[in-house]
Amino acid sequence: MPRSEPSRRPIAAALNFSADHEEAINRSHERCAALGLSRIERPDLGLLDRAEFEIACTRNLRLHQHAAPVMELLYDQIVNTHSMVVLTDAAGTIVHAIGDDDFLARASKIAVRPGAIWSEAHKGTNAAGTALITEAPTLVHADEHYLHANHFLTCSAAPILDPRGNILGVIDVSGDHRGYHRHTMALVKMSARMIENRWLTDDLRNVMRLHFHSRVDFIGTLLEGIIAVRPDGRIVGANRGALEQLGMSGASLRMHSLEGLFGTSVGVLVDRFRSPLATPLPVRTPGGRHLHLHARFDWPVWSSLAEAVATQIPAAAVPSPALRSAADWMAAQAKDEWLGAAPADPKLTVLAQRLRRALRKHVPAVLIGEVGTGKQWLARAVHHALRPERPFIALTCGDLTAQLLESVWNDDACGTIYLEDIGHLPAAAQHRLLLLLDAQAAAPRALVCASREPWRSLRPPRLHDGLFFRLDALTLRVPTLRERSDLDQLARSIVEHEAAGNGPRLDDDVVELLRAHRWPGNLRQLHDVLRAAVALSAEGPTLTRAHLSEDFVDEACASSRAPAAAAPGAPSQLLDEMTFEAITHAVDAAQGNIAEASRRLGISRNTIYRKLRWKTGAR
Repeated sequence: MPRSEPSRRPIAAALNFSADHEEAINRSHERCAALGLSRIERPDLGLLDRAEFEIACTRNLRLHQHAAPVMELLYDQIVNTHSMVVLTDAAGTIVHAIGDDDFLARASKIAVRPGAIWSEAHKGTNAAGTALITEAPTLVHADEHYLHANHFLTCSAAPILDPRGNILGVIDVSGDHRGYHRHTMALVKMSARMIENRWLTDDLRNVMRLHFHSRVDFIGTLLEGIIAVRPDGRIVGANRGALEQLGMSGASLRMHSLEGLFGTSVGVLVDRFRSPLATPLPVRTPGGRHLHLHARFDWPVWSSLAEAVATQIPAAAVPSPALRSAADWMAAQAKDEWLGAAPADPKLTVLAQRLRRALRKHVPAVLIGEVGTGKQWLARAVHHALRPERPFIALTCGDLTAQLLESVWNDDACGTIYLEDIGHLPAAAQHRLLLLLDAQAAAPRALVCASREPWRSLRPPRLHDGLFFRLDALTLRVPTLRERSDLDQLARSIVEHEAAGNGPRLDDDVVELLRAHRWPGNLRQLHDVLRAAVALSAEGPTLTRAHLSEDFVDEACASSRAPAAAAPGAPSQLLDEMTFEAITHAVDAAQGNIAEASRRLGISRNTIYRKLRWKTGAR
């Protein structure tokens, strides 16, 4: 019977339903009548058998995983209102439902429960089934339902779309029609958007995602637009907010390129947004709309982008500076650096294994070590061994705000967070970090903190007492270069890296100088010394003493003439003291003649003057 019967109009008028709503219900009733459905006969429950239901659940497992937490959140907003939250797949089969116990029992009598099919063809006009046909949010109130058995219900449903606009399923709130509230539909539509955004982020995590809105403060909210872009600039998906803001369908949007839509390129965006502190980029669409754009991309995309930049730009072409710098940066991040070779030093190997076990279980760890010992490299290497598909986010604590820390922590794409100089973390950020660690069960994160200062020097009140003792559970000391047994292997690895795989041979004299030096700057200093030497060797077959800086040679020679106690593993301060004593002894023996002391020690006068000034703290 068509919905135009007079007895139905007062209900619509009393609830201020629009003419479009009335028309949609009428068309649905007409479809049901054409299918030959009876309004008054007891309906077939239409339940799948156990095997069929298990197949449906398996097929929609990913939808269930993304929707279940959102459904819990939605139910929290309507609890104790004689209602339930329902999730159906694209065929209308209910795959998950939660709600008030009393209403679940009542709804089960008409098969509003998992395993039931609520398409229009099975259950007549109903919010979930009708939304699947119209592909639009749908409200069906009381006797607007085609079947009389369902007249006690009011249902609000919204379709869930994938990034290409295909229907994945429907989220629906059904309840007693006497408890109908207008805000329920708004909650359902918001929930559908949350599920869609979660699906998009998961489905397209390996490409760049652009988040935008006309207002900067709306980026990161449910109202933002999200577009997924491939390395070549092609648009491959978008959320509902993007289509609404751009006034386009999904198909028409995918016909555009990033350059044509926003007037920018992938390289420019990567170069700008590689820092978590980057501000949104103002852009203008072809239609004249002003938007603010923020880009997010995960670790694997950097490698893909680097390859795309390298293969898509002709050899004769010169890319823009922004694109070129982005490509260089991505290429450096995507491949193993010279430190990336497996360490031969057993102490570092054991340390890496312990850190790996901790990060696998999301146990926060603290790395203690001098400047240049490779704390961040070690954390980065362990992270990529565990979670190569997620980004490694390094933050310097000195200027880190509580808001930025929480934003990075709560990003679903977050992999490992590395906090440099934890002792300089501001008080507000310390409190926020402690709260985030306390909530680890809800959002587990791999956290590595680093400090160049001894851990005990950071005891309260330097660090918040709760945070200090929380992090005190696992502190790991990174060995200095003086303490490592793989100096020779590291040196050869650096030379090969700097010479692009065709490095010169290290002269035996150079190897002895490297072993003799005390390396106050550790790995970083070793890298800088050898990089300069490779550059000066001009691709010669052998790297000799002549390719090393004069000051470095002088310091290495002075260290080699220090007393035998200055063995690898001696503290830096002790080595400085012994070097100073050796120099002052030589100066005294030369009766204050610096030139003679320089000749006897085999080092330059500048080095002697610098070491003598070191004792008094002069520069």
